[in-house]
This record gives sequence, C-alpha cells and structure tokens, in this order.
Amino acid sequence: MRYFAAVAEHGAIRAASRELNVASSAVNRQILWLEESLGVPLFDRVGRRLQLSSAGEILLKHTTQVLRDFEQTSSELDALKGLKRGIVRIASVESVATELLSDLAASFGKSYPDIQLRITVTHSDKIAKLVIDSDADIGFTFDPPDDDLLAVNYSRPFEIGAVATKDHPLAQKENCNFEDCLQYPIILPSKGLSLRTALDRLLASSDAEPSVFAEVSTLHMMRRLTARGLGLCFQTRIGLNDSLDHSELCFIPLTDEQLQHNRLSIVTHHQRQLKLAPAMFLTHAKRFFSDQFPDAS
Repeated sequence: MRYFAAVAEHGAIRAASRELNVASSAVNRQILWLEESLGVPLFDRVGRRLQLSSAGEILLKHTTQVLRDFEQTSSELDALKGLKRGIVRIASVESVATELLSDLAASFGKSYPDIQLRITVTHSDKIAKLVIDSDADIGFTFDPPDDDLLAVNYSRPFEIGAVATKDHPLAQKENCNFEDCLQYPIILPSKGLSLRTALDRLLASSDAEPSVFAEVSTLHMMRRLTARGLGLCFQTRIGLNDSLDHSELCFIPLTDEQLQHNRLSIVTHHQRQLKLAPAMFLTHAKRFFSDQFPDAS
C-alpha cells in the first residue's frame, strides 16, 4: 500500500522508488501484484505519467486512511513503551495560529518534545471539512457549522471591532456600529473567513454605498493596509494584541447585535476517537484556553 500511495502521489514509478529508497523494479512488481490481486487496472498511462484509474482513486482513498491509522497506532504503541511519540494534525484559522496556537504549541512542546505537530492554517470554512474528512485531528475555528460529525470541545465568544489608525475620526469613540464605519473606506476579509459572512449580512441590510478599498485573505495584510491609512478593517482581538502594542492602530468595539456571537471553538470528529497524542494535545489545549480566558462558557 505504501508503494501504491507513493506512485499515486508522484505519478511515476521511478520518482516513487527514490522516495521509498527501493529499486524501481520492486515498486513495479508490487503495483502489478496489486492489479492482479484486485483484477482491475489501478493506473492509466498518460504521456510519461501514471494517472489513477477510477479503481485506483477508490483504493487510494482507503489506503490513505489505513496508512494514517497505522501511523497513529504505531505512535500509541511507542507511547505505551514510554517514548511519548506521536503526531497531531491541527487546522487553525489565522488569528488563532498567529498568537494563541503559537504559545499553546510552545507549552505543549516543553511537556511532550517528541510529539510532532502538523499545523495547517486555513479559512474557517475549510477547517470543519478537514476534521470531518479526518485530514485533521483538531480544529481551531470560529462559528463551526452545526454538523452531527463535529464535536465542539471548547467554545468562547469574542468581541468584534473595527481596527483603525489612532488618528482616524472613529478612534476617539469607546465603541461604534458597522453603519458608522461605512462612512469611510473599508477593507473586508475575503469570502470564506467566518467574519465575512456576518459582515455581508450587515452590508445587505444597509442603505449606504460602501467604499471597499480591498478584500484580503490574511489578517496580517488587512492590518498593514489599515496602518497605512487605506481603510478600516474588522477583527476580533485574537492575534491583534501585538499589532496594537507596536503600532499606531486601535481597536473600536462594534455594537451590532449580529456581530456579538463570533465564537472560537475547538472541534474534533464526533464519531472517531482521538488517538493518544491528539487526545493529549486536546486536553492541554482546553486547559490552556481555560487559563487564558477563565470566563469562557
């Protein structure tokens, strides 16, 4: 199965043999044996590349899961022997990864230096899918979808605000509403970010014609554009503290009811029991967040 997965990834037996550090003939024999055993071709030759057949795509899906489970099982057996090894696959939104997850990973690494973390930073709408498809063990996201396959292990609301330069007309206000912000150029998060969905609802109900300077997929770039006076952007305080401490930016809380329910959640697959290393990380993460935010619900 490892030989098959390597050929599927590289599209060539020779490239797979280099990764596996075995002879090309040995890889080829295993592929031929698989095809003979299953009675179906697993690859189609397209030019110089080997492309998965329909049967090959089905086999790859199951092979990937089997190899992943075997890898985790090996980690658990190592842990039972006292080695405390393992792999934790984490998917996180950018704001959490920038600040909280970095500190969380550092504290976890001190306690479990031999457990490897594989962190993917992506949009909130993709994190639920990664967890449901078992491509991530644990997800850190905002407002996850209501899905029977998702288990929410921790949840806490975070205040959303407008971020502006300290000389902006709104900077002197203790708070404001979204309609106030539309009097000035704004910078929107790209579609797919959880906050964009809430902002789009407010935009749809507004009579104002917004002046949108840019739509941006990263929070860091949104803040950089804001710092240059090109518009207001919108974020929670997560991942923002460092920017506020070392720049001319300020945070103005938004009072709109529709922006009061942006909840940070830690999610896992509801029907798949976590292996030992991910379970240890989840326990550590819940303790870490509870210490950071003792008022969490």
